[in-house]
Amino acid sequence: MKRTSFGTARCPVARALDAIGDWWTLLIVREALRGARRFGEFEQRLGLAKNILAARLRKMVADGILERRPAPERADRSEYHLTEKGRRLQVVLLSLRQWGEDHLYAPGEEITLMVDEEAGAPLRRLRVQAEDGRLLGPGEVRLRSGRTATPDGN
Repeated sequence: MKRTSFGTARCPVARALDAIGDWWTLLIVREALRGARRFGEFEQRLGLAKNILAARLRKMVADGILERRPAPERADRSEYHLTEKGRRLQVVLLSLRQWGEDHLYAPGEEITLMVDEEAGAPLRRLRVQAEDGRLLGPGEVRLRSGRTATPDGN
């Protein structure tokens, strides 16, 4: 079945899913955030077939999520590094992780914790907040037209 492209959709969620909707893409970003740089590291950590991994990495480079750089010790080898666009997916992964923690584990089931490296404390739960800091629930937000997108998200 051919996949429909949402690359020109008006909805930002649809466009984002067009770029990162494949689960392998987010898992590759997860591993890059954990320090993976080389093809073999991604392959080993994810257990992904070489042809699928190569295709995903090419697409992520084309989409500006990763960039290829020469390996420091061997210029004939490449490493993959997250771009700023790719690094900003950390909040997406954290949100998915927290949703999974809340809804996909049985009470008392062991889970890994994501902690602040400096303090060693678990991260604060992500919440939807108004500009003035008030917490907002699903019934307290709506869509409206009004502004154009900016590269920095403001």
